[in-house]
Amino acid sequence: MGKKLFILLVVLMSLSLIGIIFVQSFFINNTYRNEEKQFTSDVKRSLFAVSKAIEDKELLSYNRLYKEAIENGRTPDTSEIKQLLIFESFNEETNQSVQFRNAISEESFKVPSLFIDIGTDSINISRISNFSETKIFDRNAIDGKLSLDPVQTFSDYSTMDDVGRRIFKENYKKVYSNYPVYKRITNEEVSELLESQFSISGIQTEFEYAIYDKDLSTKIRSDNFEKNVKTTIGIPVFKDNQNKSKYALYVDFPERREYLLSTILGMIVLSIVFTSIIILAYSSAIYQLIKQRQISQIKTDFINNMTHEFKTPIATINLALDSIKNPKIIGDQEKVMRYLRMIKDENKRMHAQVENVLRISKLEKNELNISKERVRLHDLVEDAVTHVELIVEDRKGYVKTHLDADKSSVLANETHFTNVIVNILDNAIKYSDDAPKIDVYTENVGTNVLLKISDQGNGMSKQVQKRVFEKFYREHTGNVHNVKGHGLGLAYVKRIVEDHQGHISVESEKGKGSTFIIKLPLIS
Repeated sequence: MGKKLFILLVVLMSLSLIGIIFVQSFFINNTYRNEEKQFTSDVKRSLFAVSKAIEDKELLSYNRLYKEAIENGRTPDTSEIKQLLIFESFNEETNQSVQFRNAISEESFKVPSLFIDIGTDSINISRISNFSETKIFDRNAIDGKLSLDPVQTFSDYSTMDDVGRRIFKENYKKVYSNYPVYKRITNEEVSELLESQFSISGIQTEFEYAIYDKDLSTKIRSDNFEKNVKTTIGIPVFKDNQNKSKYALYVDFPERREYLLSTILGMIVLSIVFTSIIILAYSSAIYQLIKQRQISQIKTDFINNMTHEFKTPIATINLALDSIKNPKIIGDQEKVMRYLRMIKDENKRMHAQVENVLRISKLEKNELNISKERVRLHDLVEDAVTHVELIVEDRKGYVKTHLDADKSSVLANETHFTNVIVNILDNAIKYSDDAPKIDVYTENVGTNVLLKISDQGNGMSKQVQKRVFEKFYREHTGNVHNVKGHGLGLAYVKRIVEDHQGHISVESEKGKGSTFIIKLPLIS
């Protein structure tokens, strides 16, 4: 995959992920706003119901007095004609005069305030009545005058309850208009009414309330009420005859946000879960793409190195074979044997490279059979040193051992663990531009033995140290072939050490050498 295509894919996938997260956030926020509006609407509807209930409760006591006065047939203290209508007609055929009268009167009663404490001994209530009367008089045929007594009389009397109640309601509102609110309703009554209405509306959260006289708080309030411009909801109560009021009932919900979020909690959880899955899948995909690009680059370097590694011995073998075929040389036994040794060495070198690749491949598939037995780590170190000491001496360097561990018995595979030490020593030699100077230390730490192999070579940067044990990884130094190898040695070392229940790490500084530390468990 090209670099431009890779960047394009990453950008498109990132934009898609950001878009999904934005849409989810917008949807959740919009749902929350709708829930908030519905909540406010439900609260206001409940408050209007409470306001009406408060007014009805107050009016109920007056209704009792009103009914008692009417039903007991009490004599009005005062009477007043509100409207009077008189109508008269003459019937020539019967020689009679018909007189119709209709009157609307208001009768006032003064009754004791038995049911409500309003600070007075009695209150005035009114009854509106309708009286209609029809009288028929005979007319004298001689002088045309009406008789003094009617021939017939029809009368009807009715109480106009609707009108009476309206006037009664207006009167009681006038009485209460300047009366202290705490004498009109109690905290307990307000709390019970609010709780009941909120329960009916499905609002199940704690609330605080207060009744304000204009902008001043009254005694009707809960202990922890605080008026908040953004969250407090209020409506007028105790309206007068002009539908105005100086009192307002306010409620506030301390846990309003938590309550609203709880109503959409399931949606939020599902959204977070699915968005997290998408982010995880996206991150994994990006990681795999980057990893694949790295592996592709590493494999390309590996193939280039392997090709270079094989070209040299193949060329050497071809030259040696061509030389042997030369008639002048084929008769020279010494030269023929020399060329044969060269062919054998180069063939052995290629075989070792192939074996190294196969060995790491088998380790990856857990197919490499590693049998372990009791061995002394010091013996393995000394054996490994003998494999490289001639090369070190040839380069005018040294390998010094400092085997200070009192106990060095471990459970290990002699061949593979010797290869581990040889690999590390070989790297110390290859990555030393000057004469290789190598020190090998052992020491006991608790129930473990530590093996430290230090060199004074080129060293590694922090970034290289993190990846030095990865398969195929090699540090780029401008010329990938300046040090022979194919990035499998230390990967093999790490797998073998871990298979022996050990641990390997590296400490290094660029230009000051490296120290590889292997920790293995001791056996008694």
